[in-house]
Amino acid sequence: MNILEVKDLTVKYKSFTLQNISFDLPAGYIMGYIGKNGAGKTTTLNAITHLVHAHGGEVKVEGLDFKADPIAYREKIGYVGDASYFPGELRLADVRSILKNFYPSFDAQKFDEMARQWKLPEKYSIKEFSRGEKVRLMFASVLSRKTSLLILDEATNGLDPIMRREILNLLQEYIQDGTKSILFSTHIMEDLQDIADYIFCIDEGKKVFLDTKDALLDRYLLVGGDVKLLDEETNEKLIGVEKHEFGFSALFDKESGETLPENLTSQMPSIDQIVVHLLK
Repeated sequence: MNILEVKDLTVKYKSFTLQNISFDLPAGYIMGYIGKNGAGKTTTLNAITHLVHAHGGEVKVEGLDFKADPIAYREKIGYVGDASYFPGELRLADVRSILKNFYPSFDAQKFDEMARQWKLPEKYSIKEFSRGEKVRLMFASVLSRKTSLLILDEATNGLDPIMRREILNLLQEYIQDGTKSILFSTHIMEDLQDIADYIFCIDEGKKVFLDTKDALLDRYLLVGGDVKLLDEETNEKLIGVEKHEFGFSALFDKESGETLPENLTSQMPSIDQIVVHLLK
């Protein structure tokens, strides 16, 4: 079963167009949605959540189209961005009250338990919260509802390593029963290396690749050596050659049918290295 289905999604601006983006996200999986700044990641997420108007294509969450039932559609989605979406003047009690009145599935008891566990301050306004406390509050607000899809837009940016690990563990717990999924847009490739099942890469509003994380790691080698080894034949076999002070680095596609050039060092790449060289 697919939790999220996106088909030919198109959003047009004066200077940018998100073009025919399509993918399916099965239940129980995490998809990393990556690309350079301005590539179209946030536009995609905003179109899925209907914060911006799509000019073409369709999106379904658990088979439900937004136009068929906007309230039920939004109820299925939890969103966490890189900045708090709660007004700074509110306190914890205000957030609890708003969520209780706005979302039928909101569980106030679960929200309170998470707030106590994370030691969120009851007496202070949100503008006085630390970055970590604001992130915890956003996650408490979505995890205390009955959602089937989490959409994260740079949600772990600026967090210390311990807090980031805590959030990643939460995400894995969220999908553990096999009925929910996560679409995670981030520049922190280390996070996706740890938890992502699929990687979708976008550039200039277009799909670059979509594959499982394991398939990408199995497919490519990170190779390097002295720049003197970069003759025309070697260059044609490599992807995204990057020269630096001590030589060069590039990707080699093991499925290309080519033979790995001699005298090059090779090792398994990280997701970050794969993305950098493919986009280069």
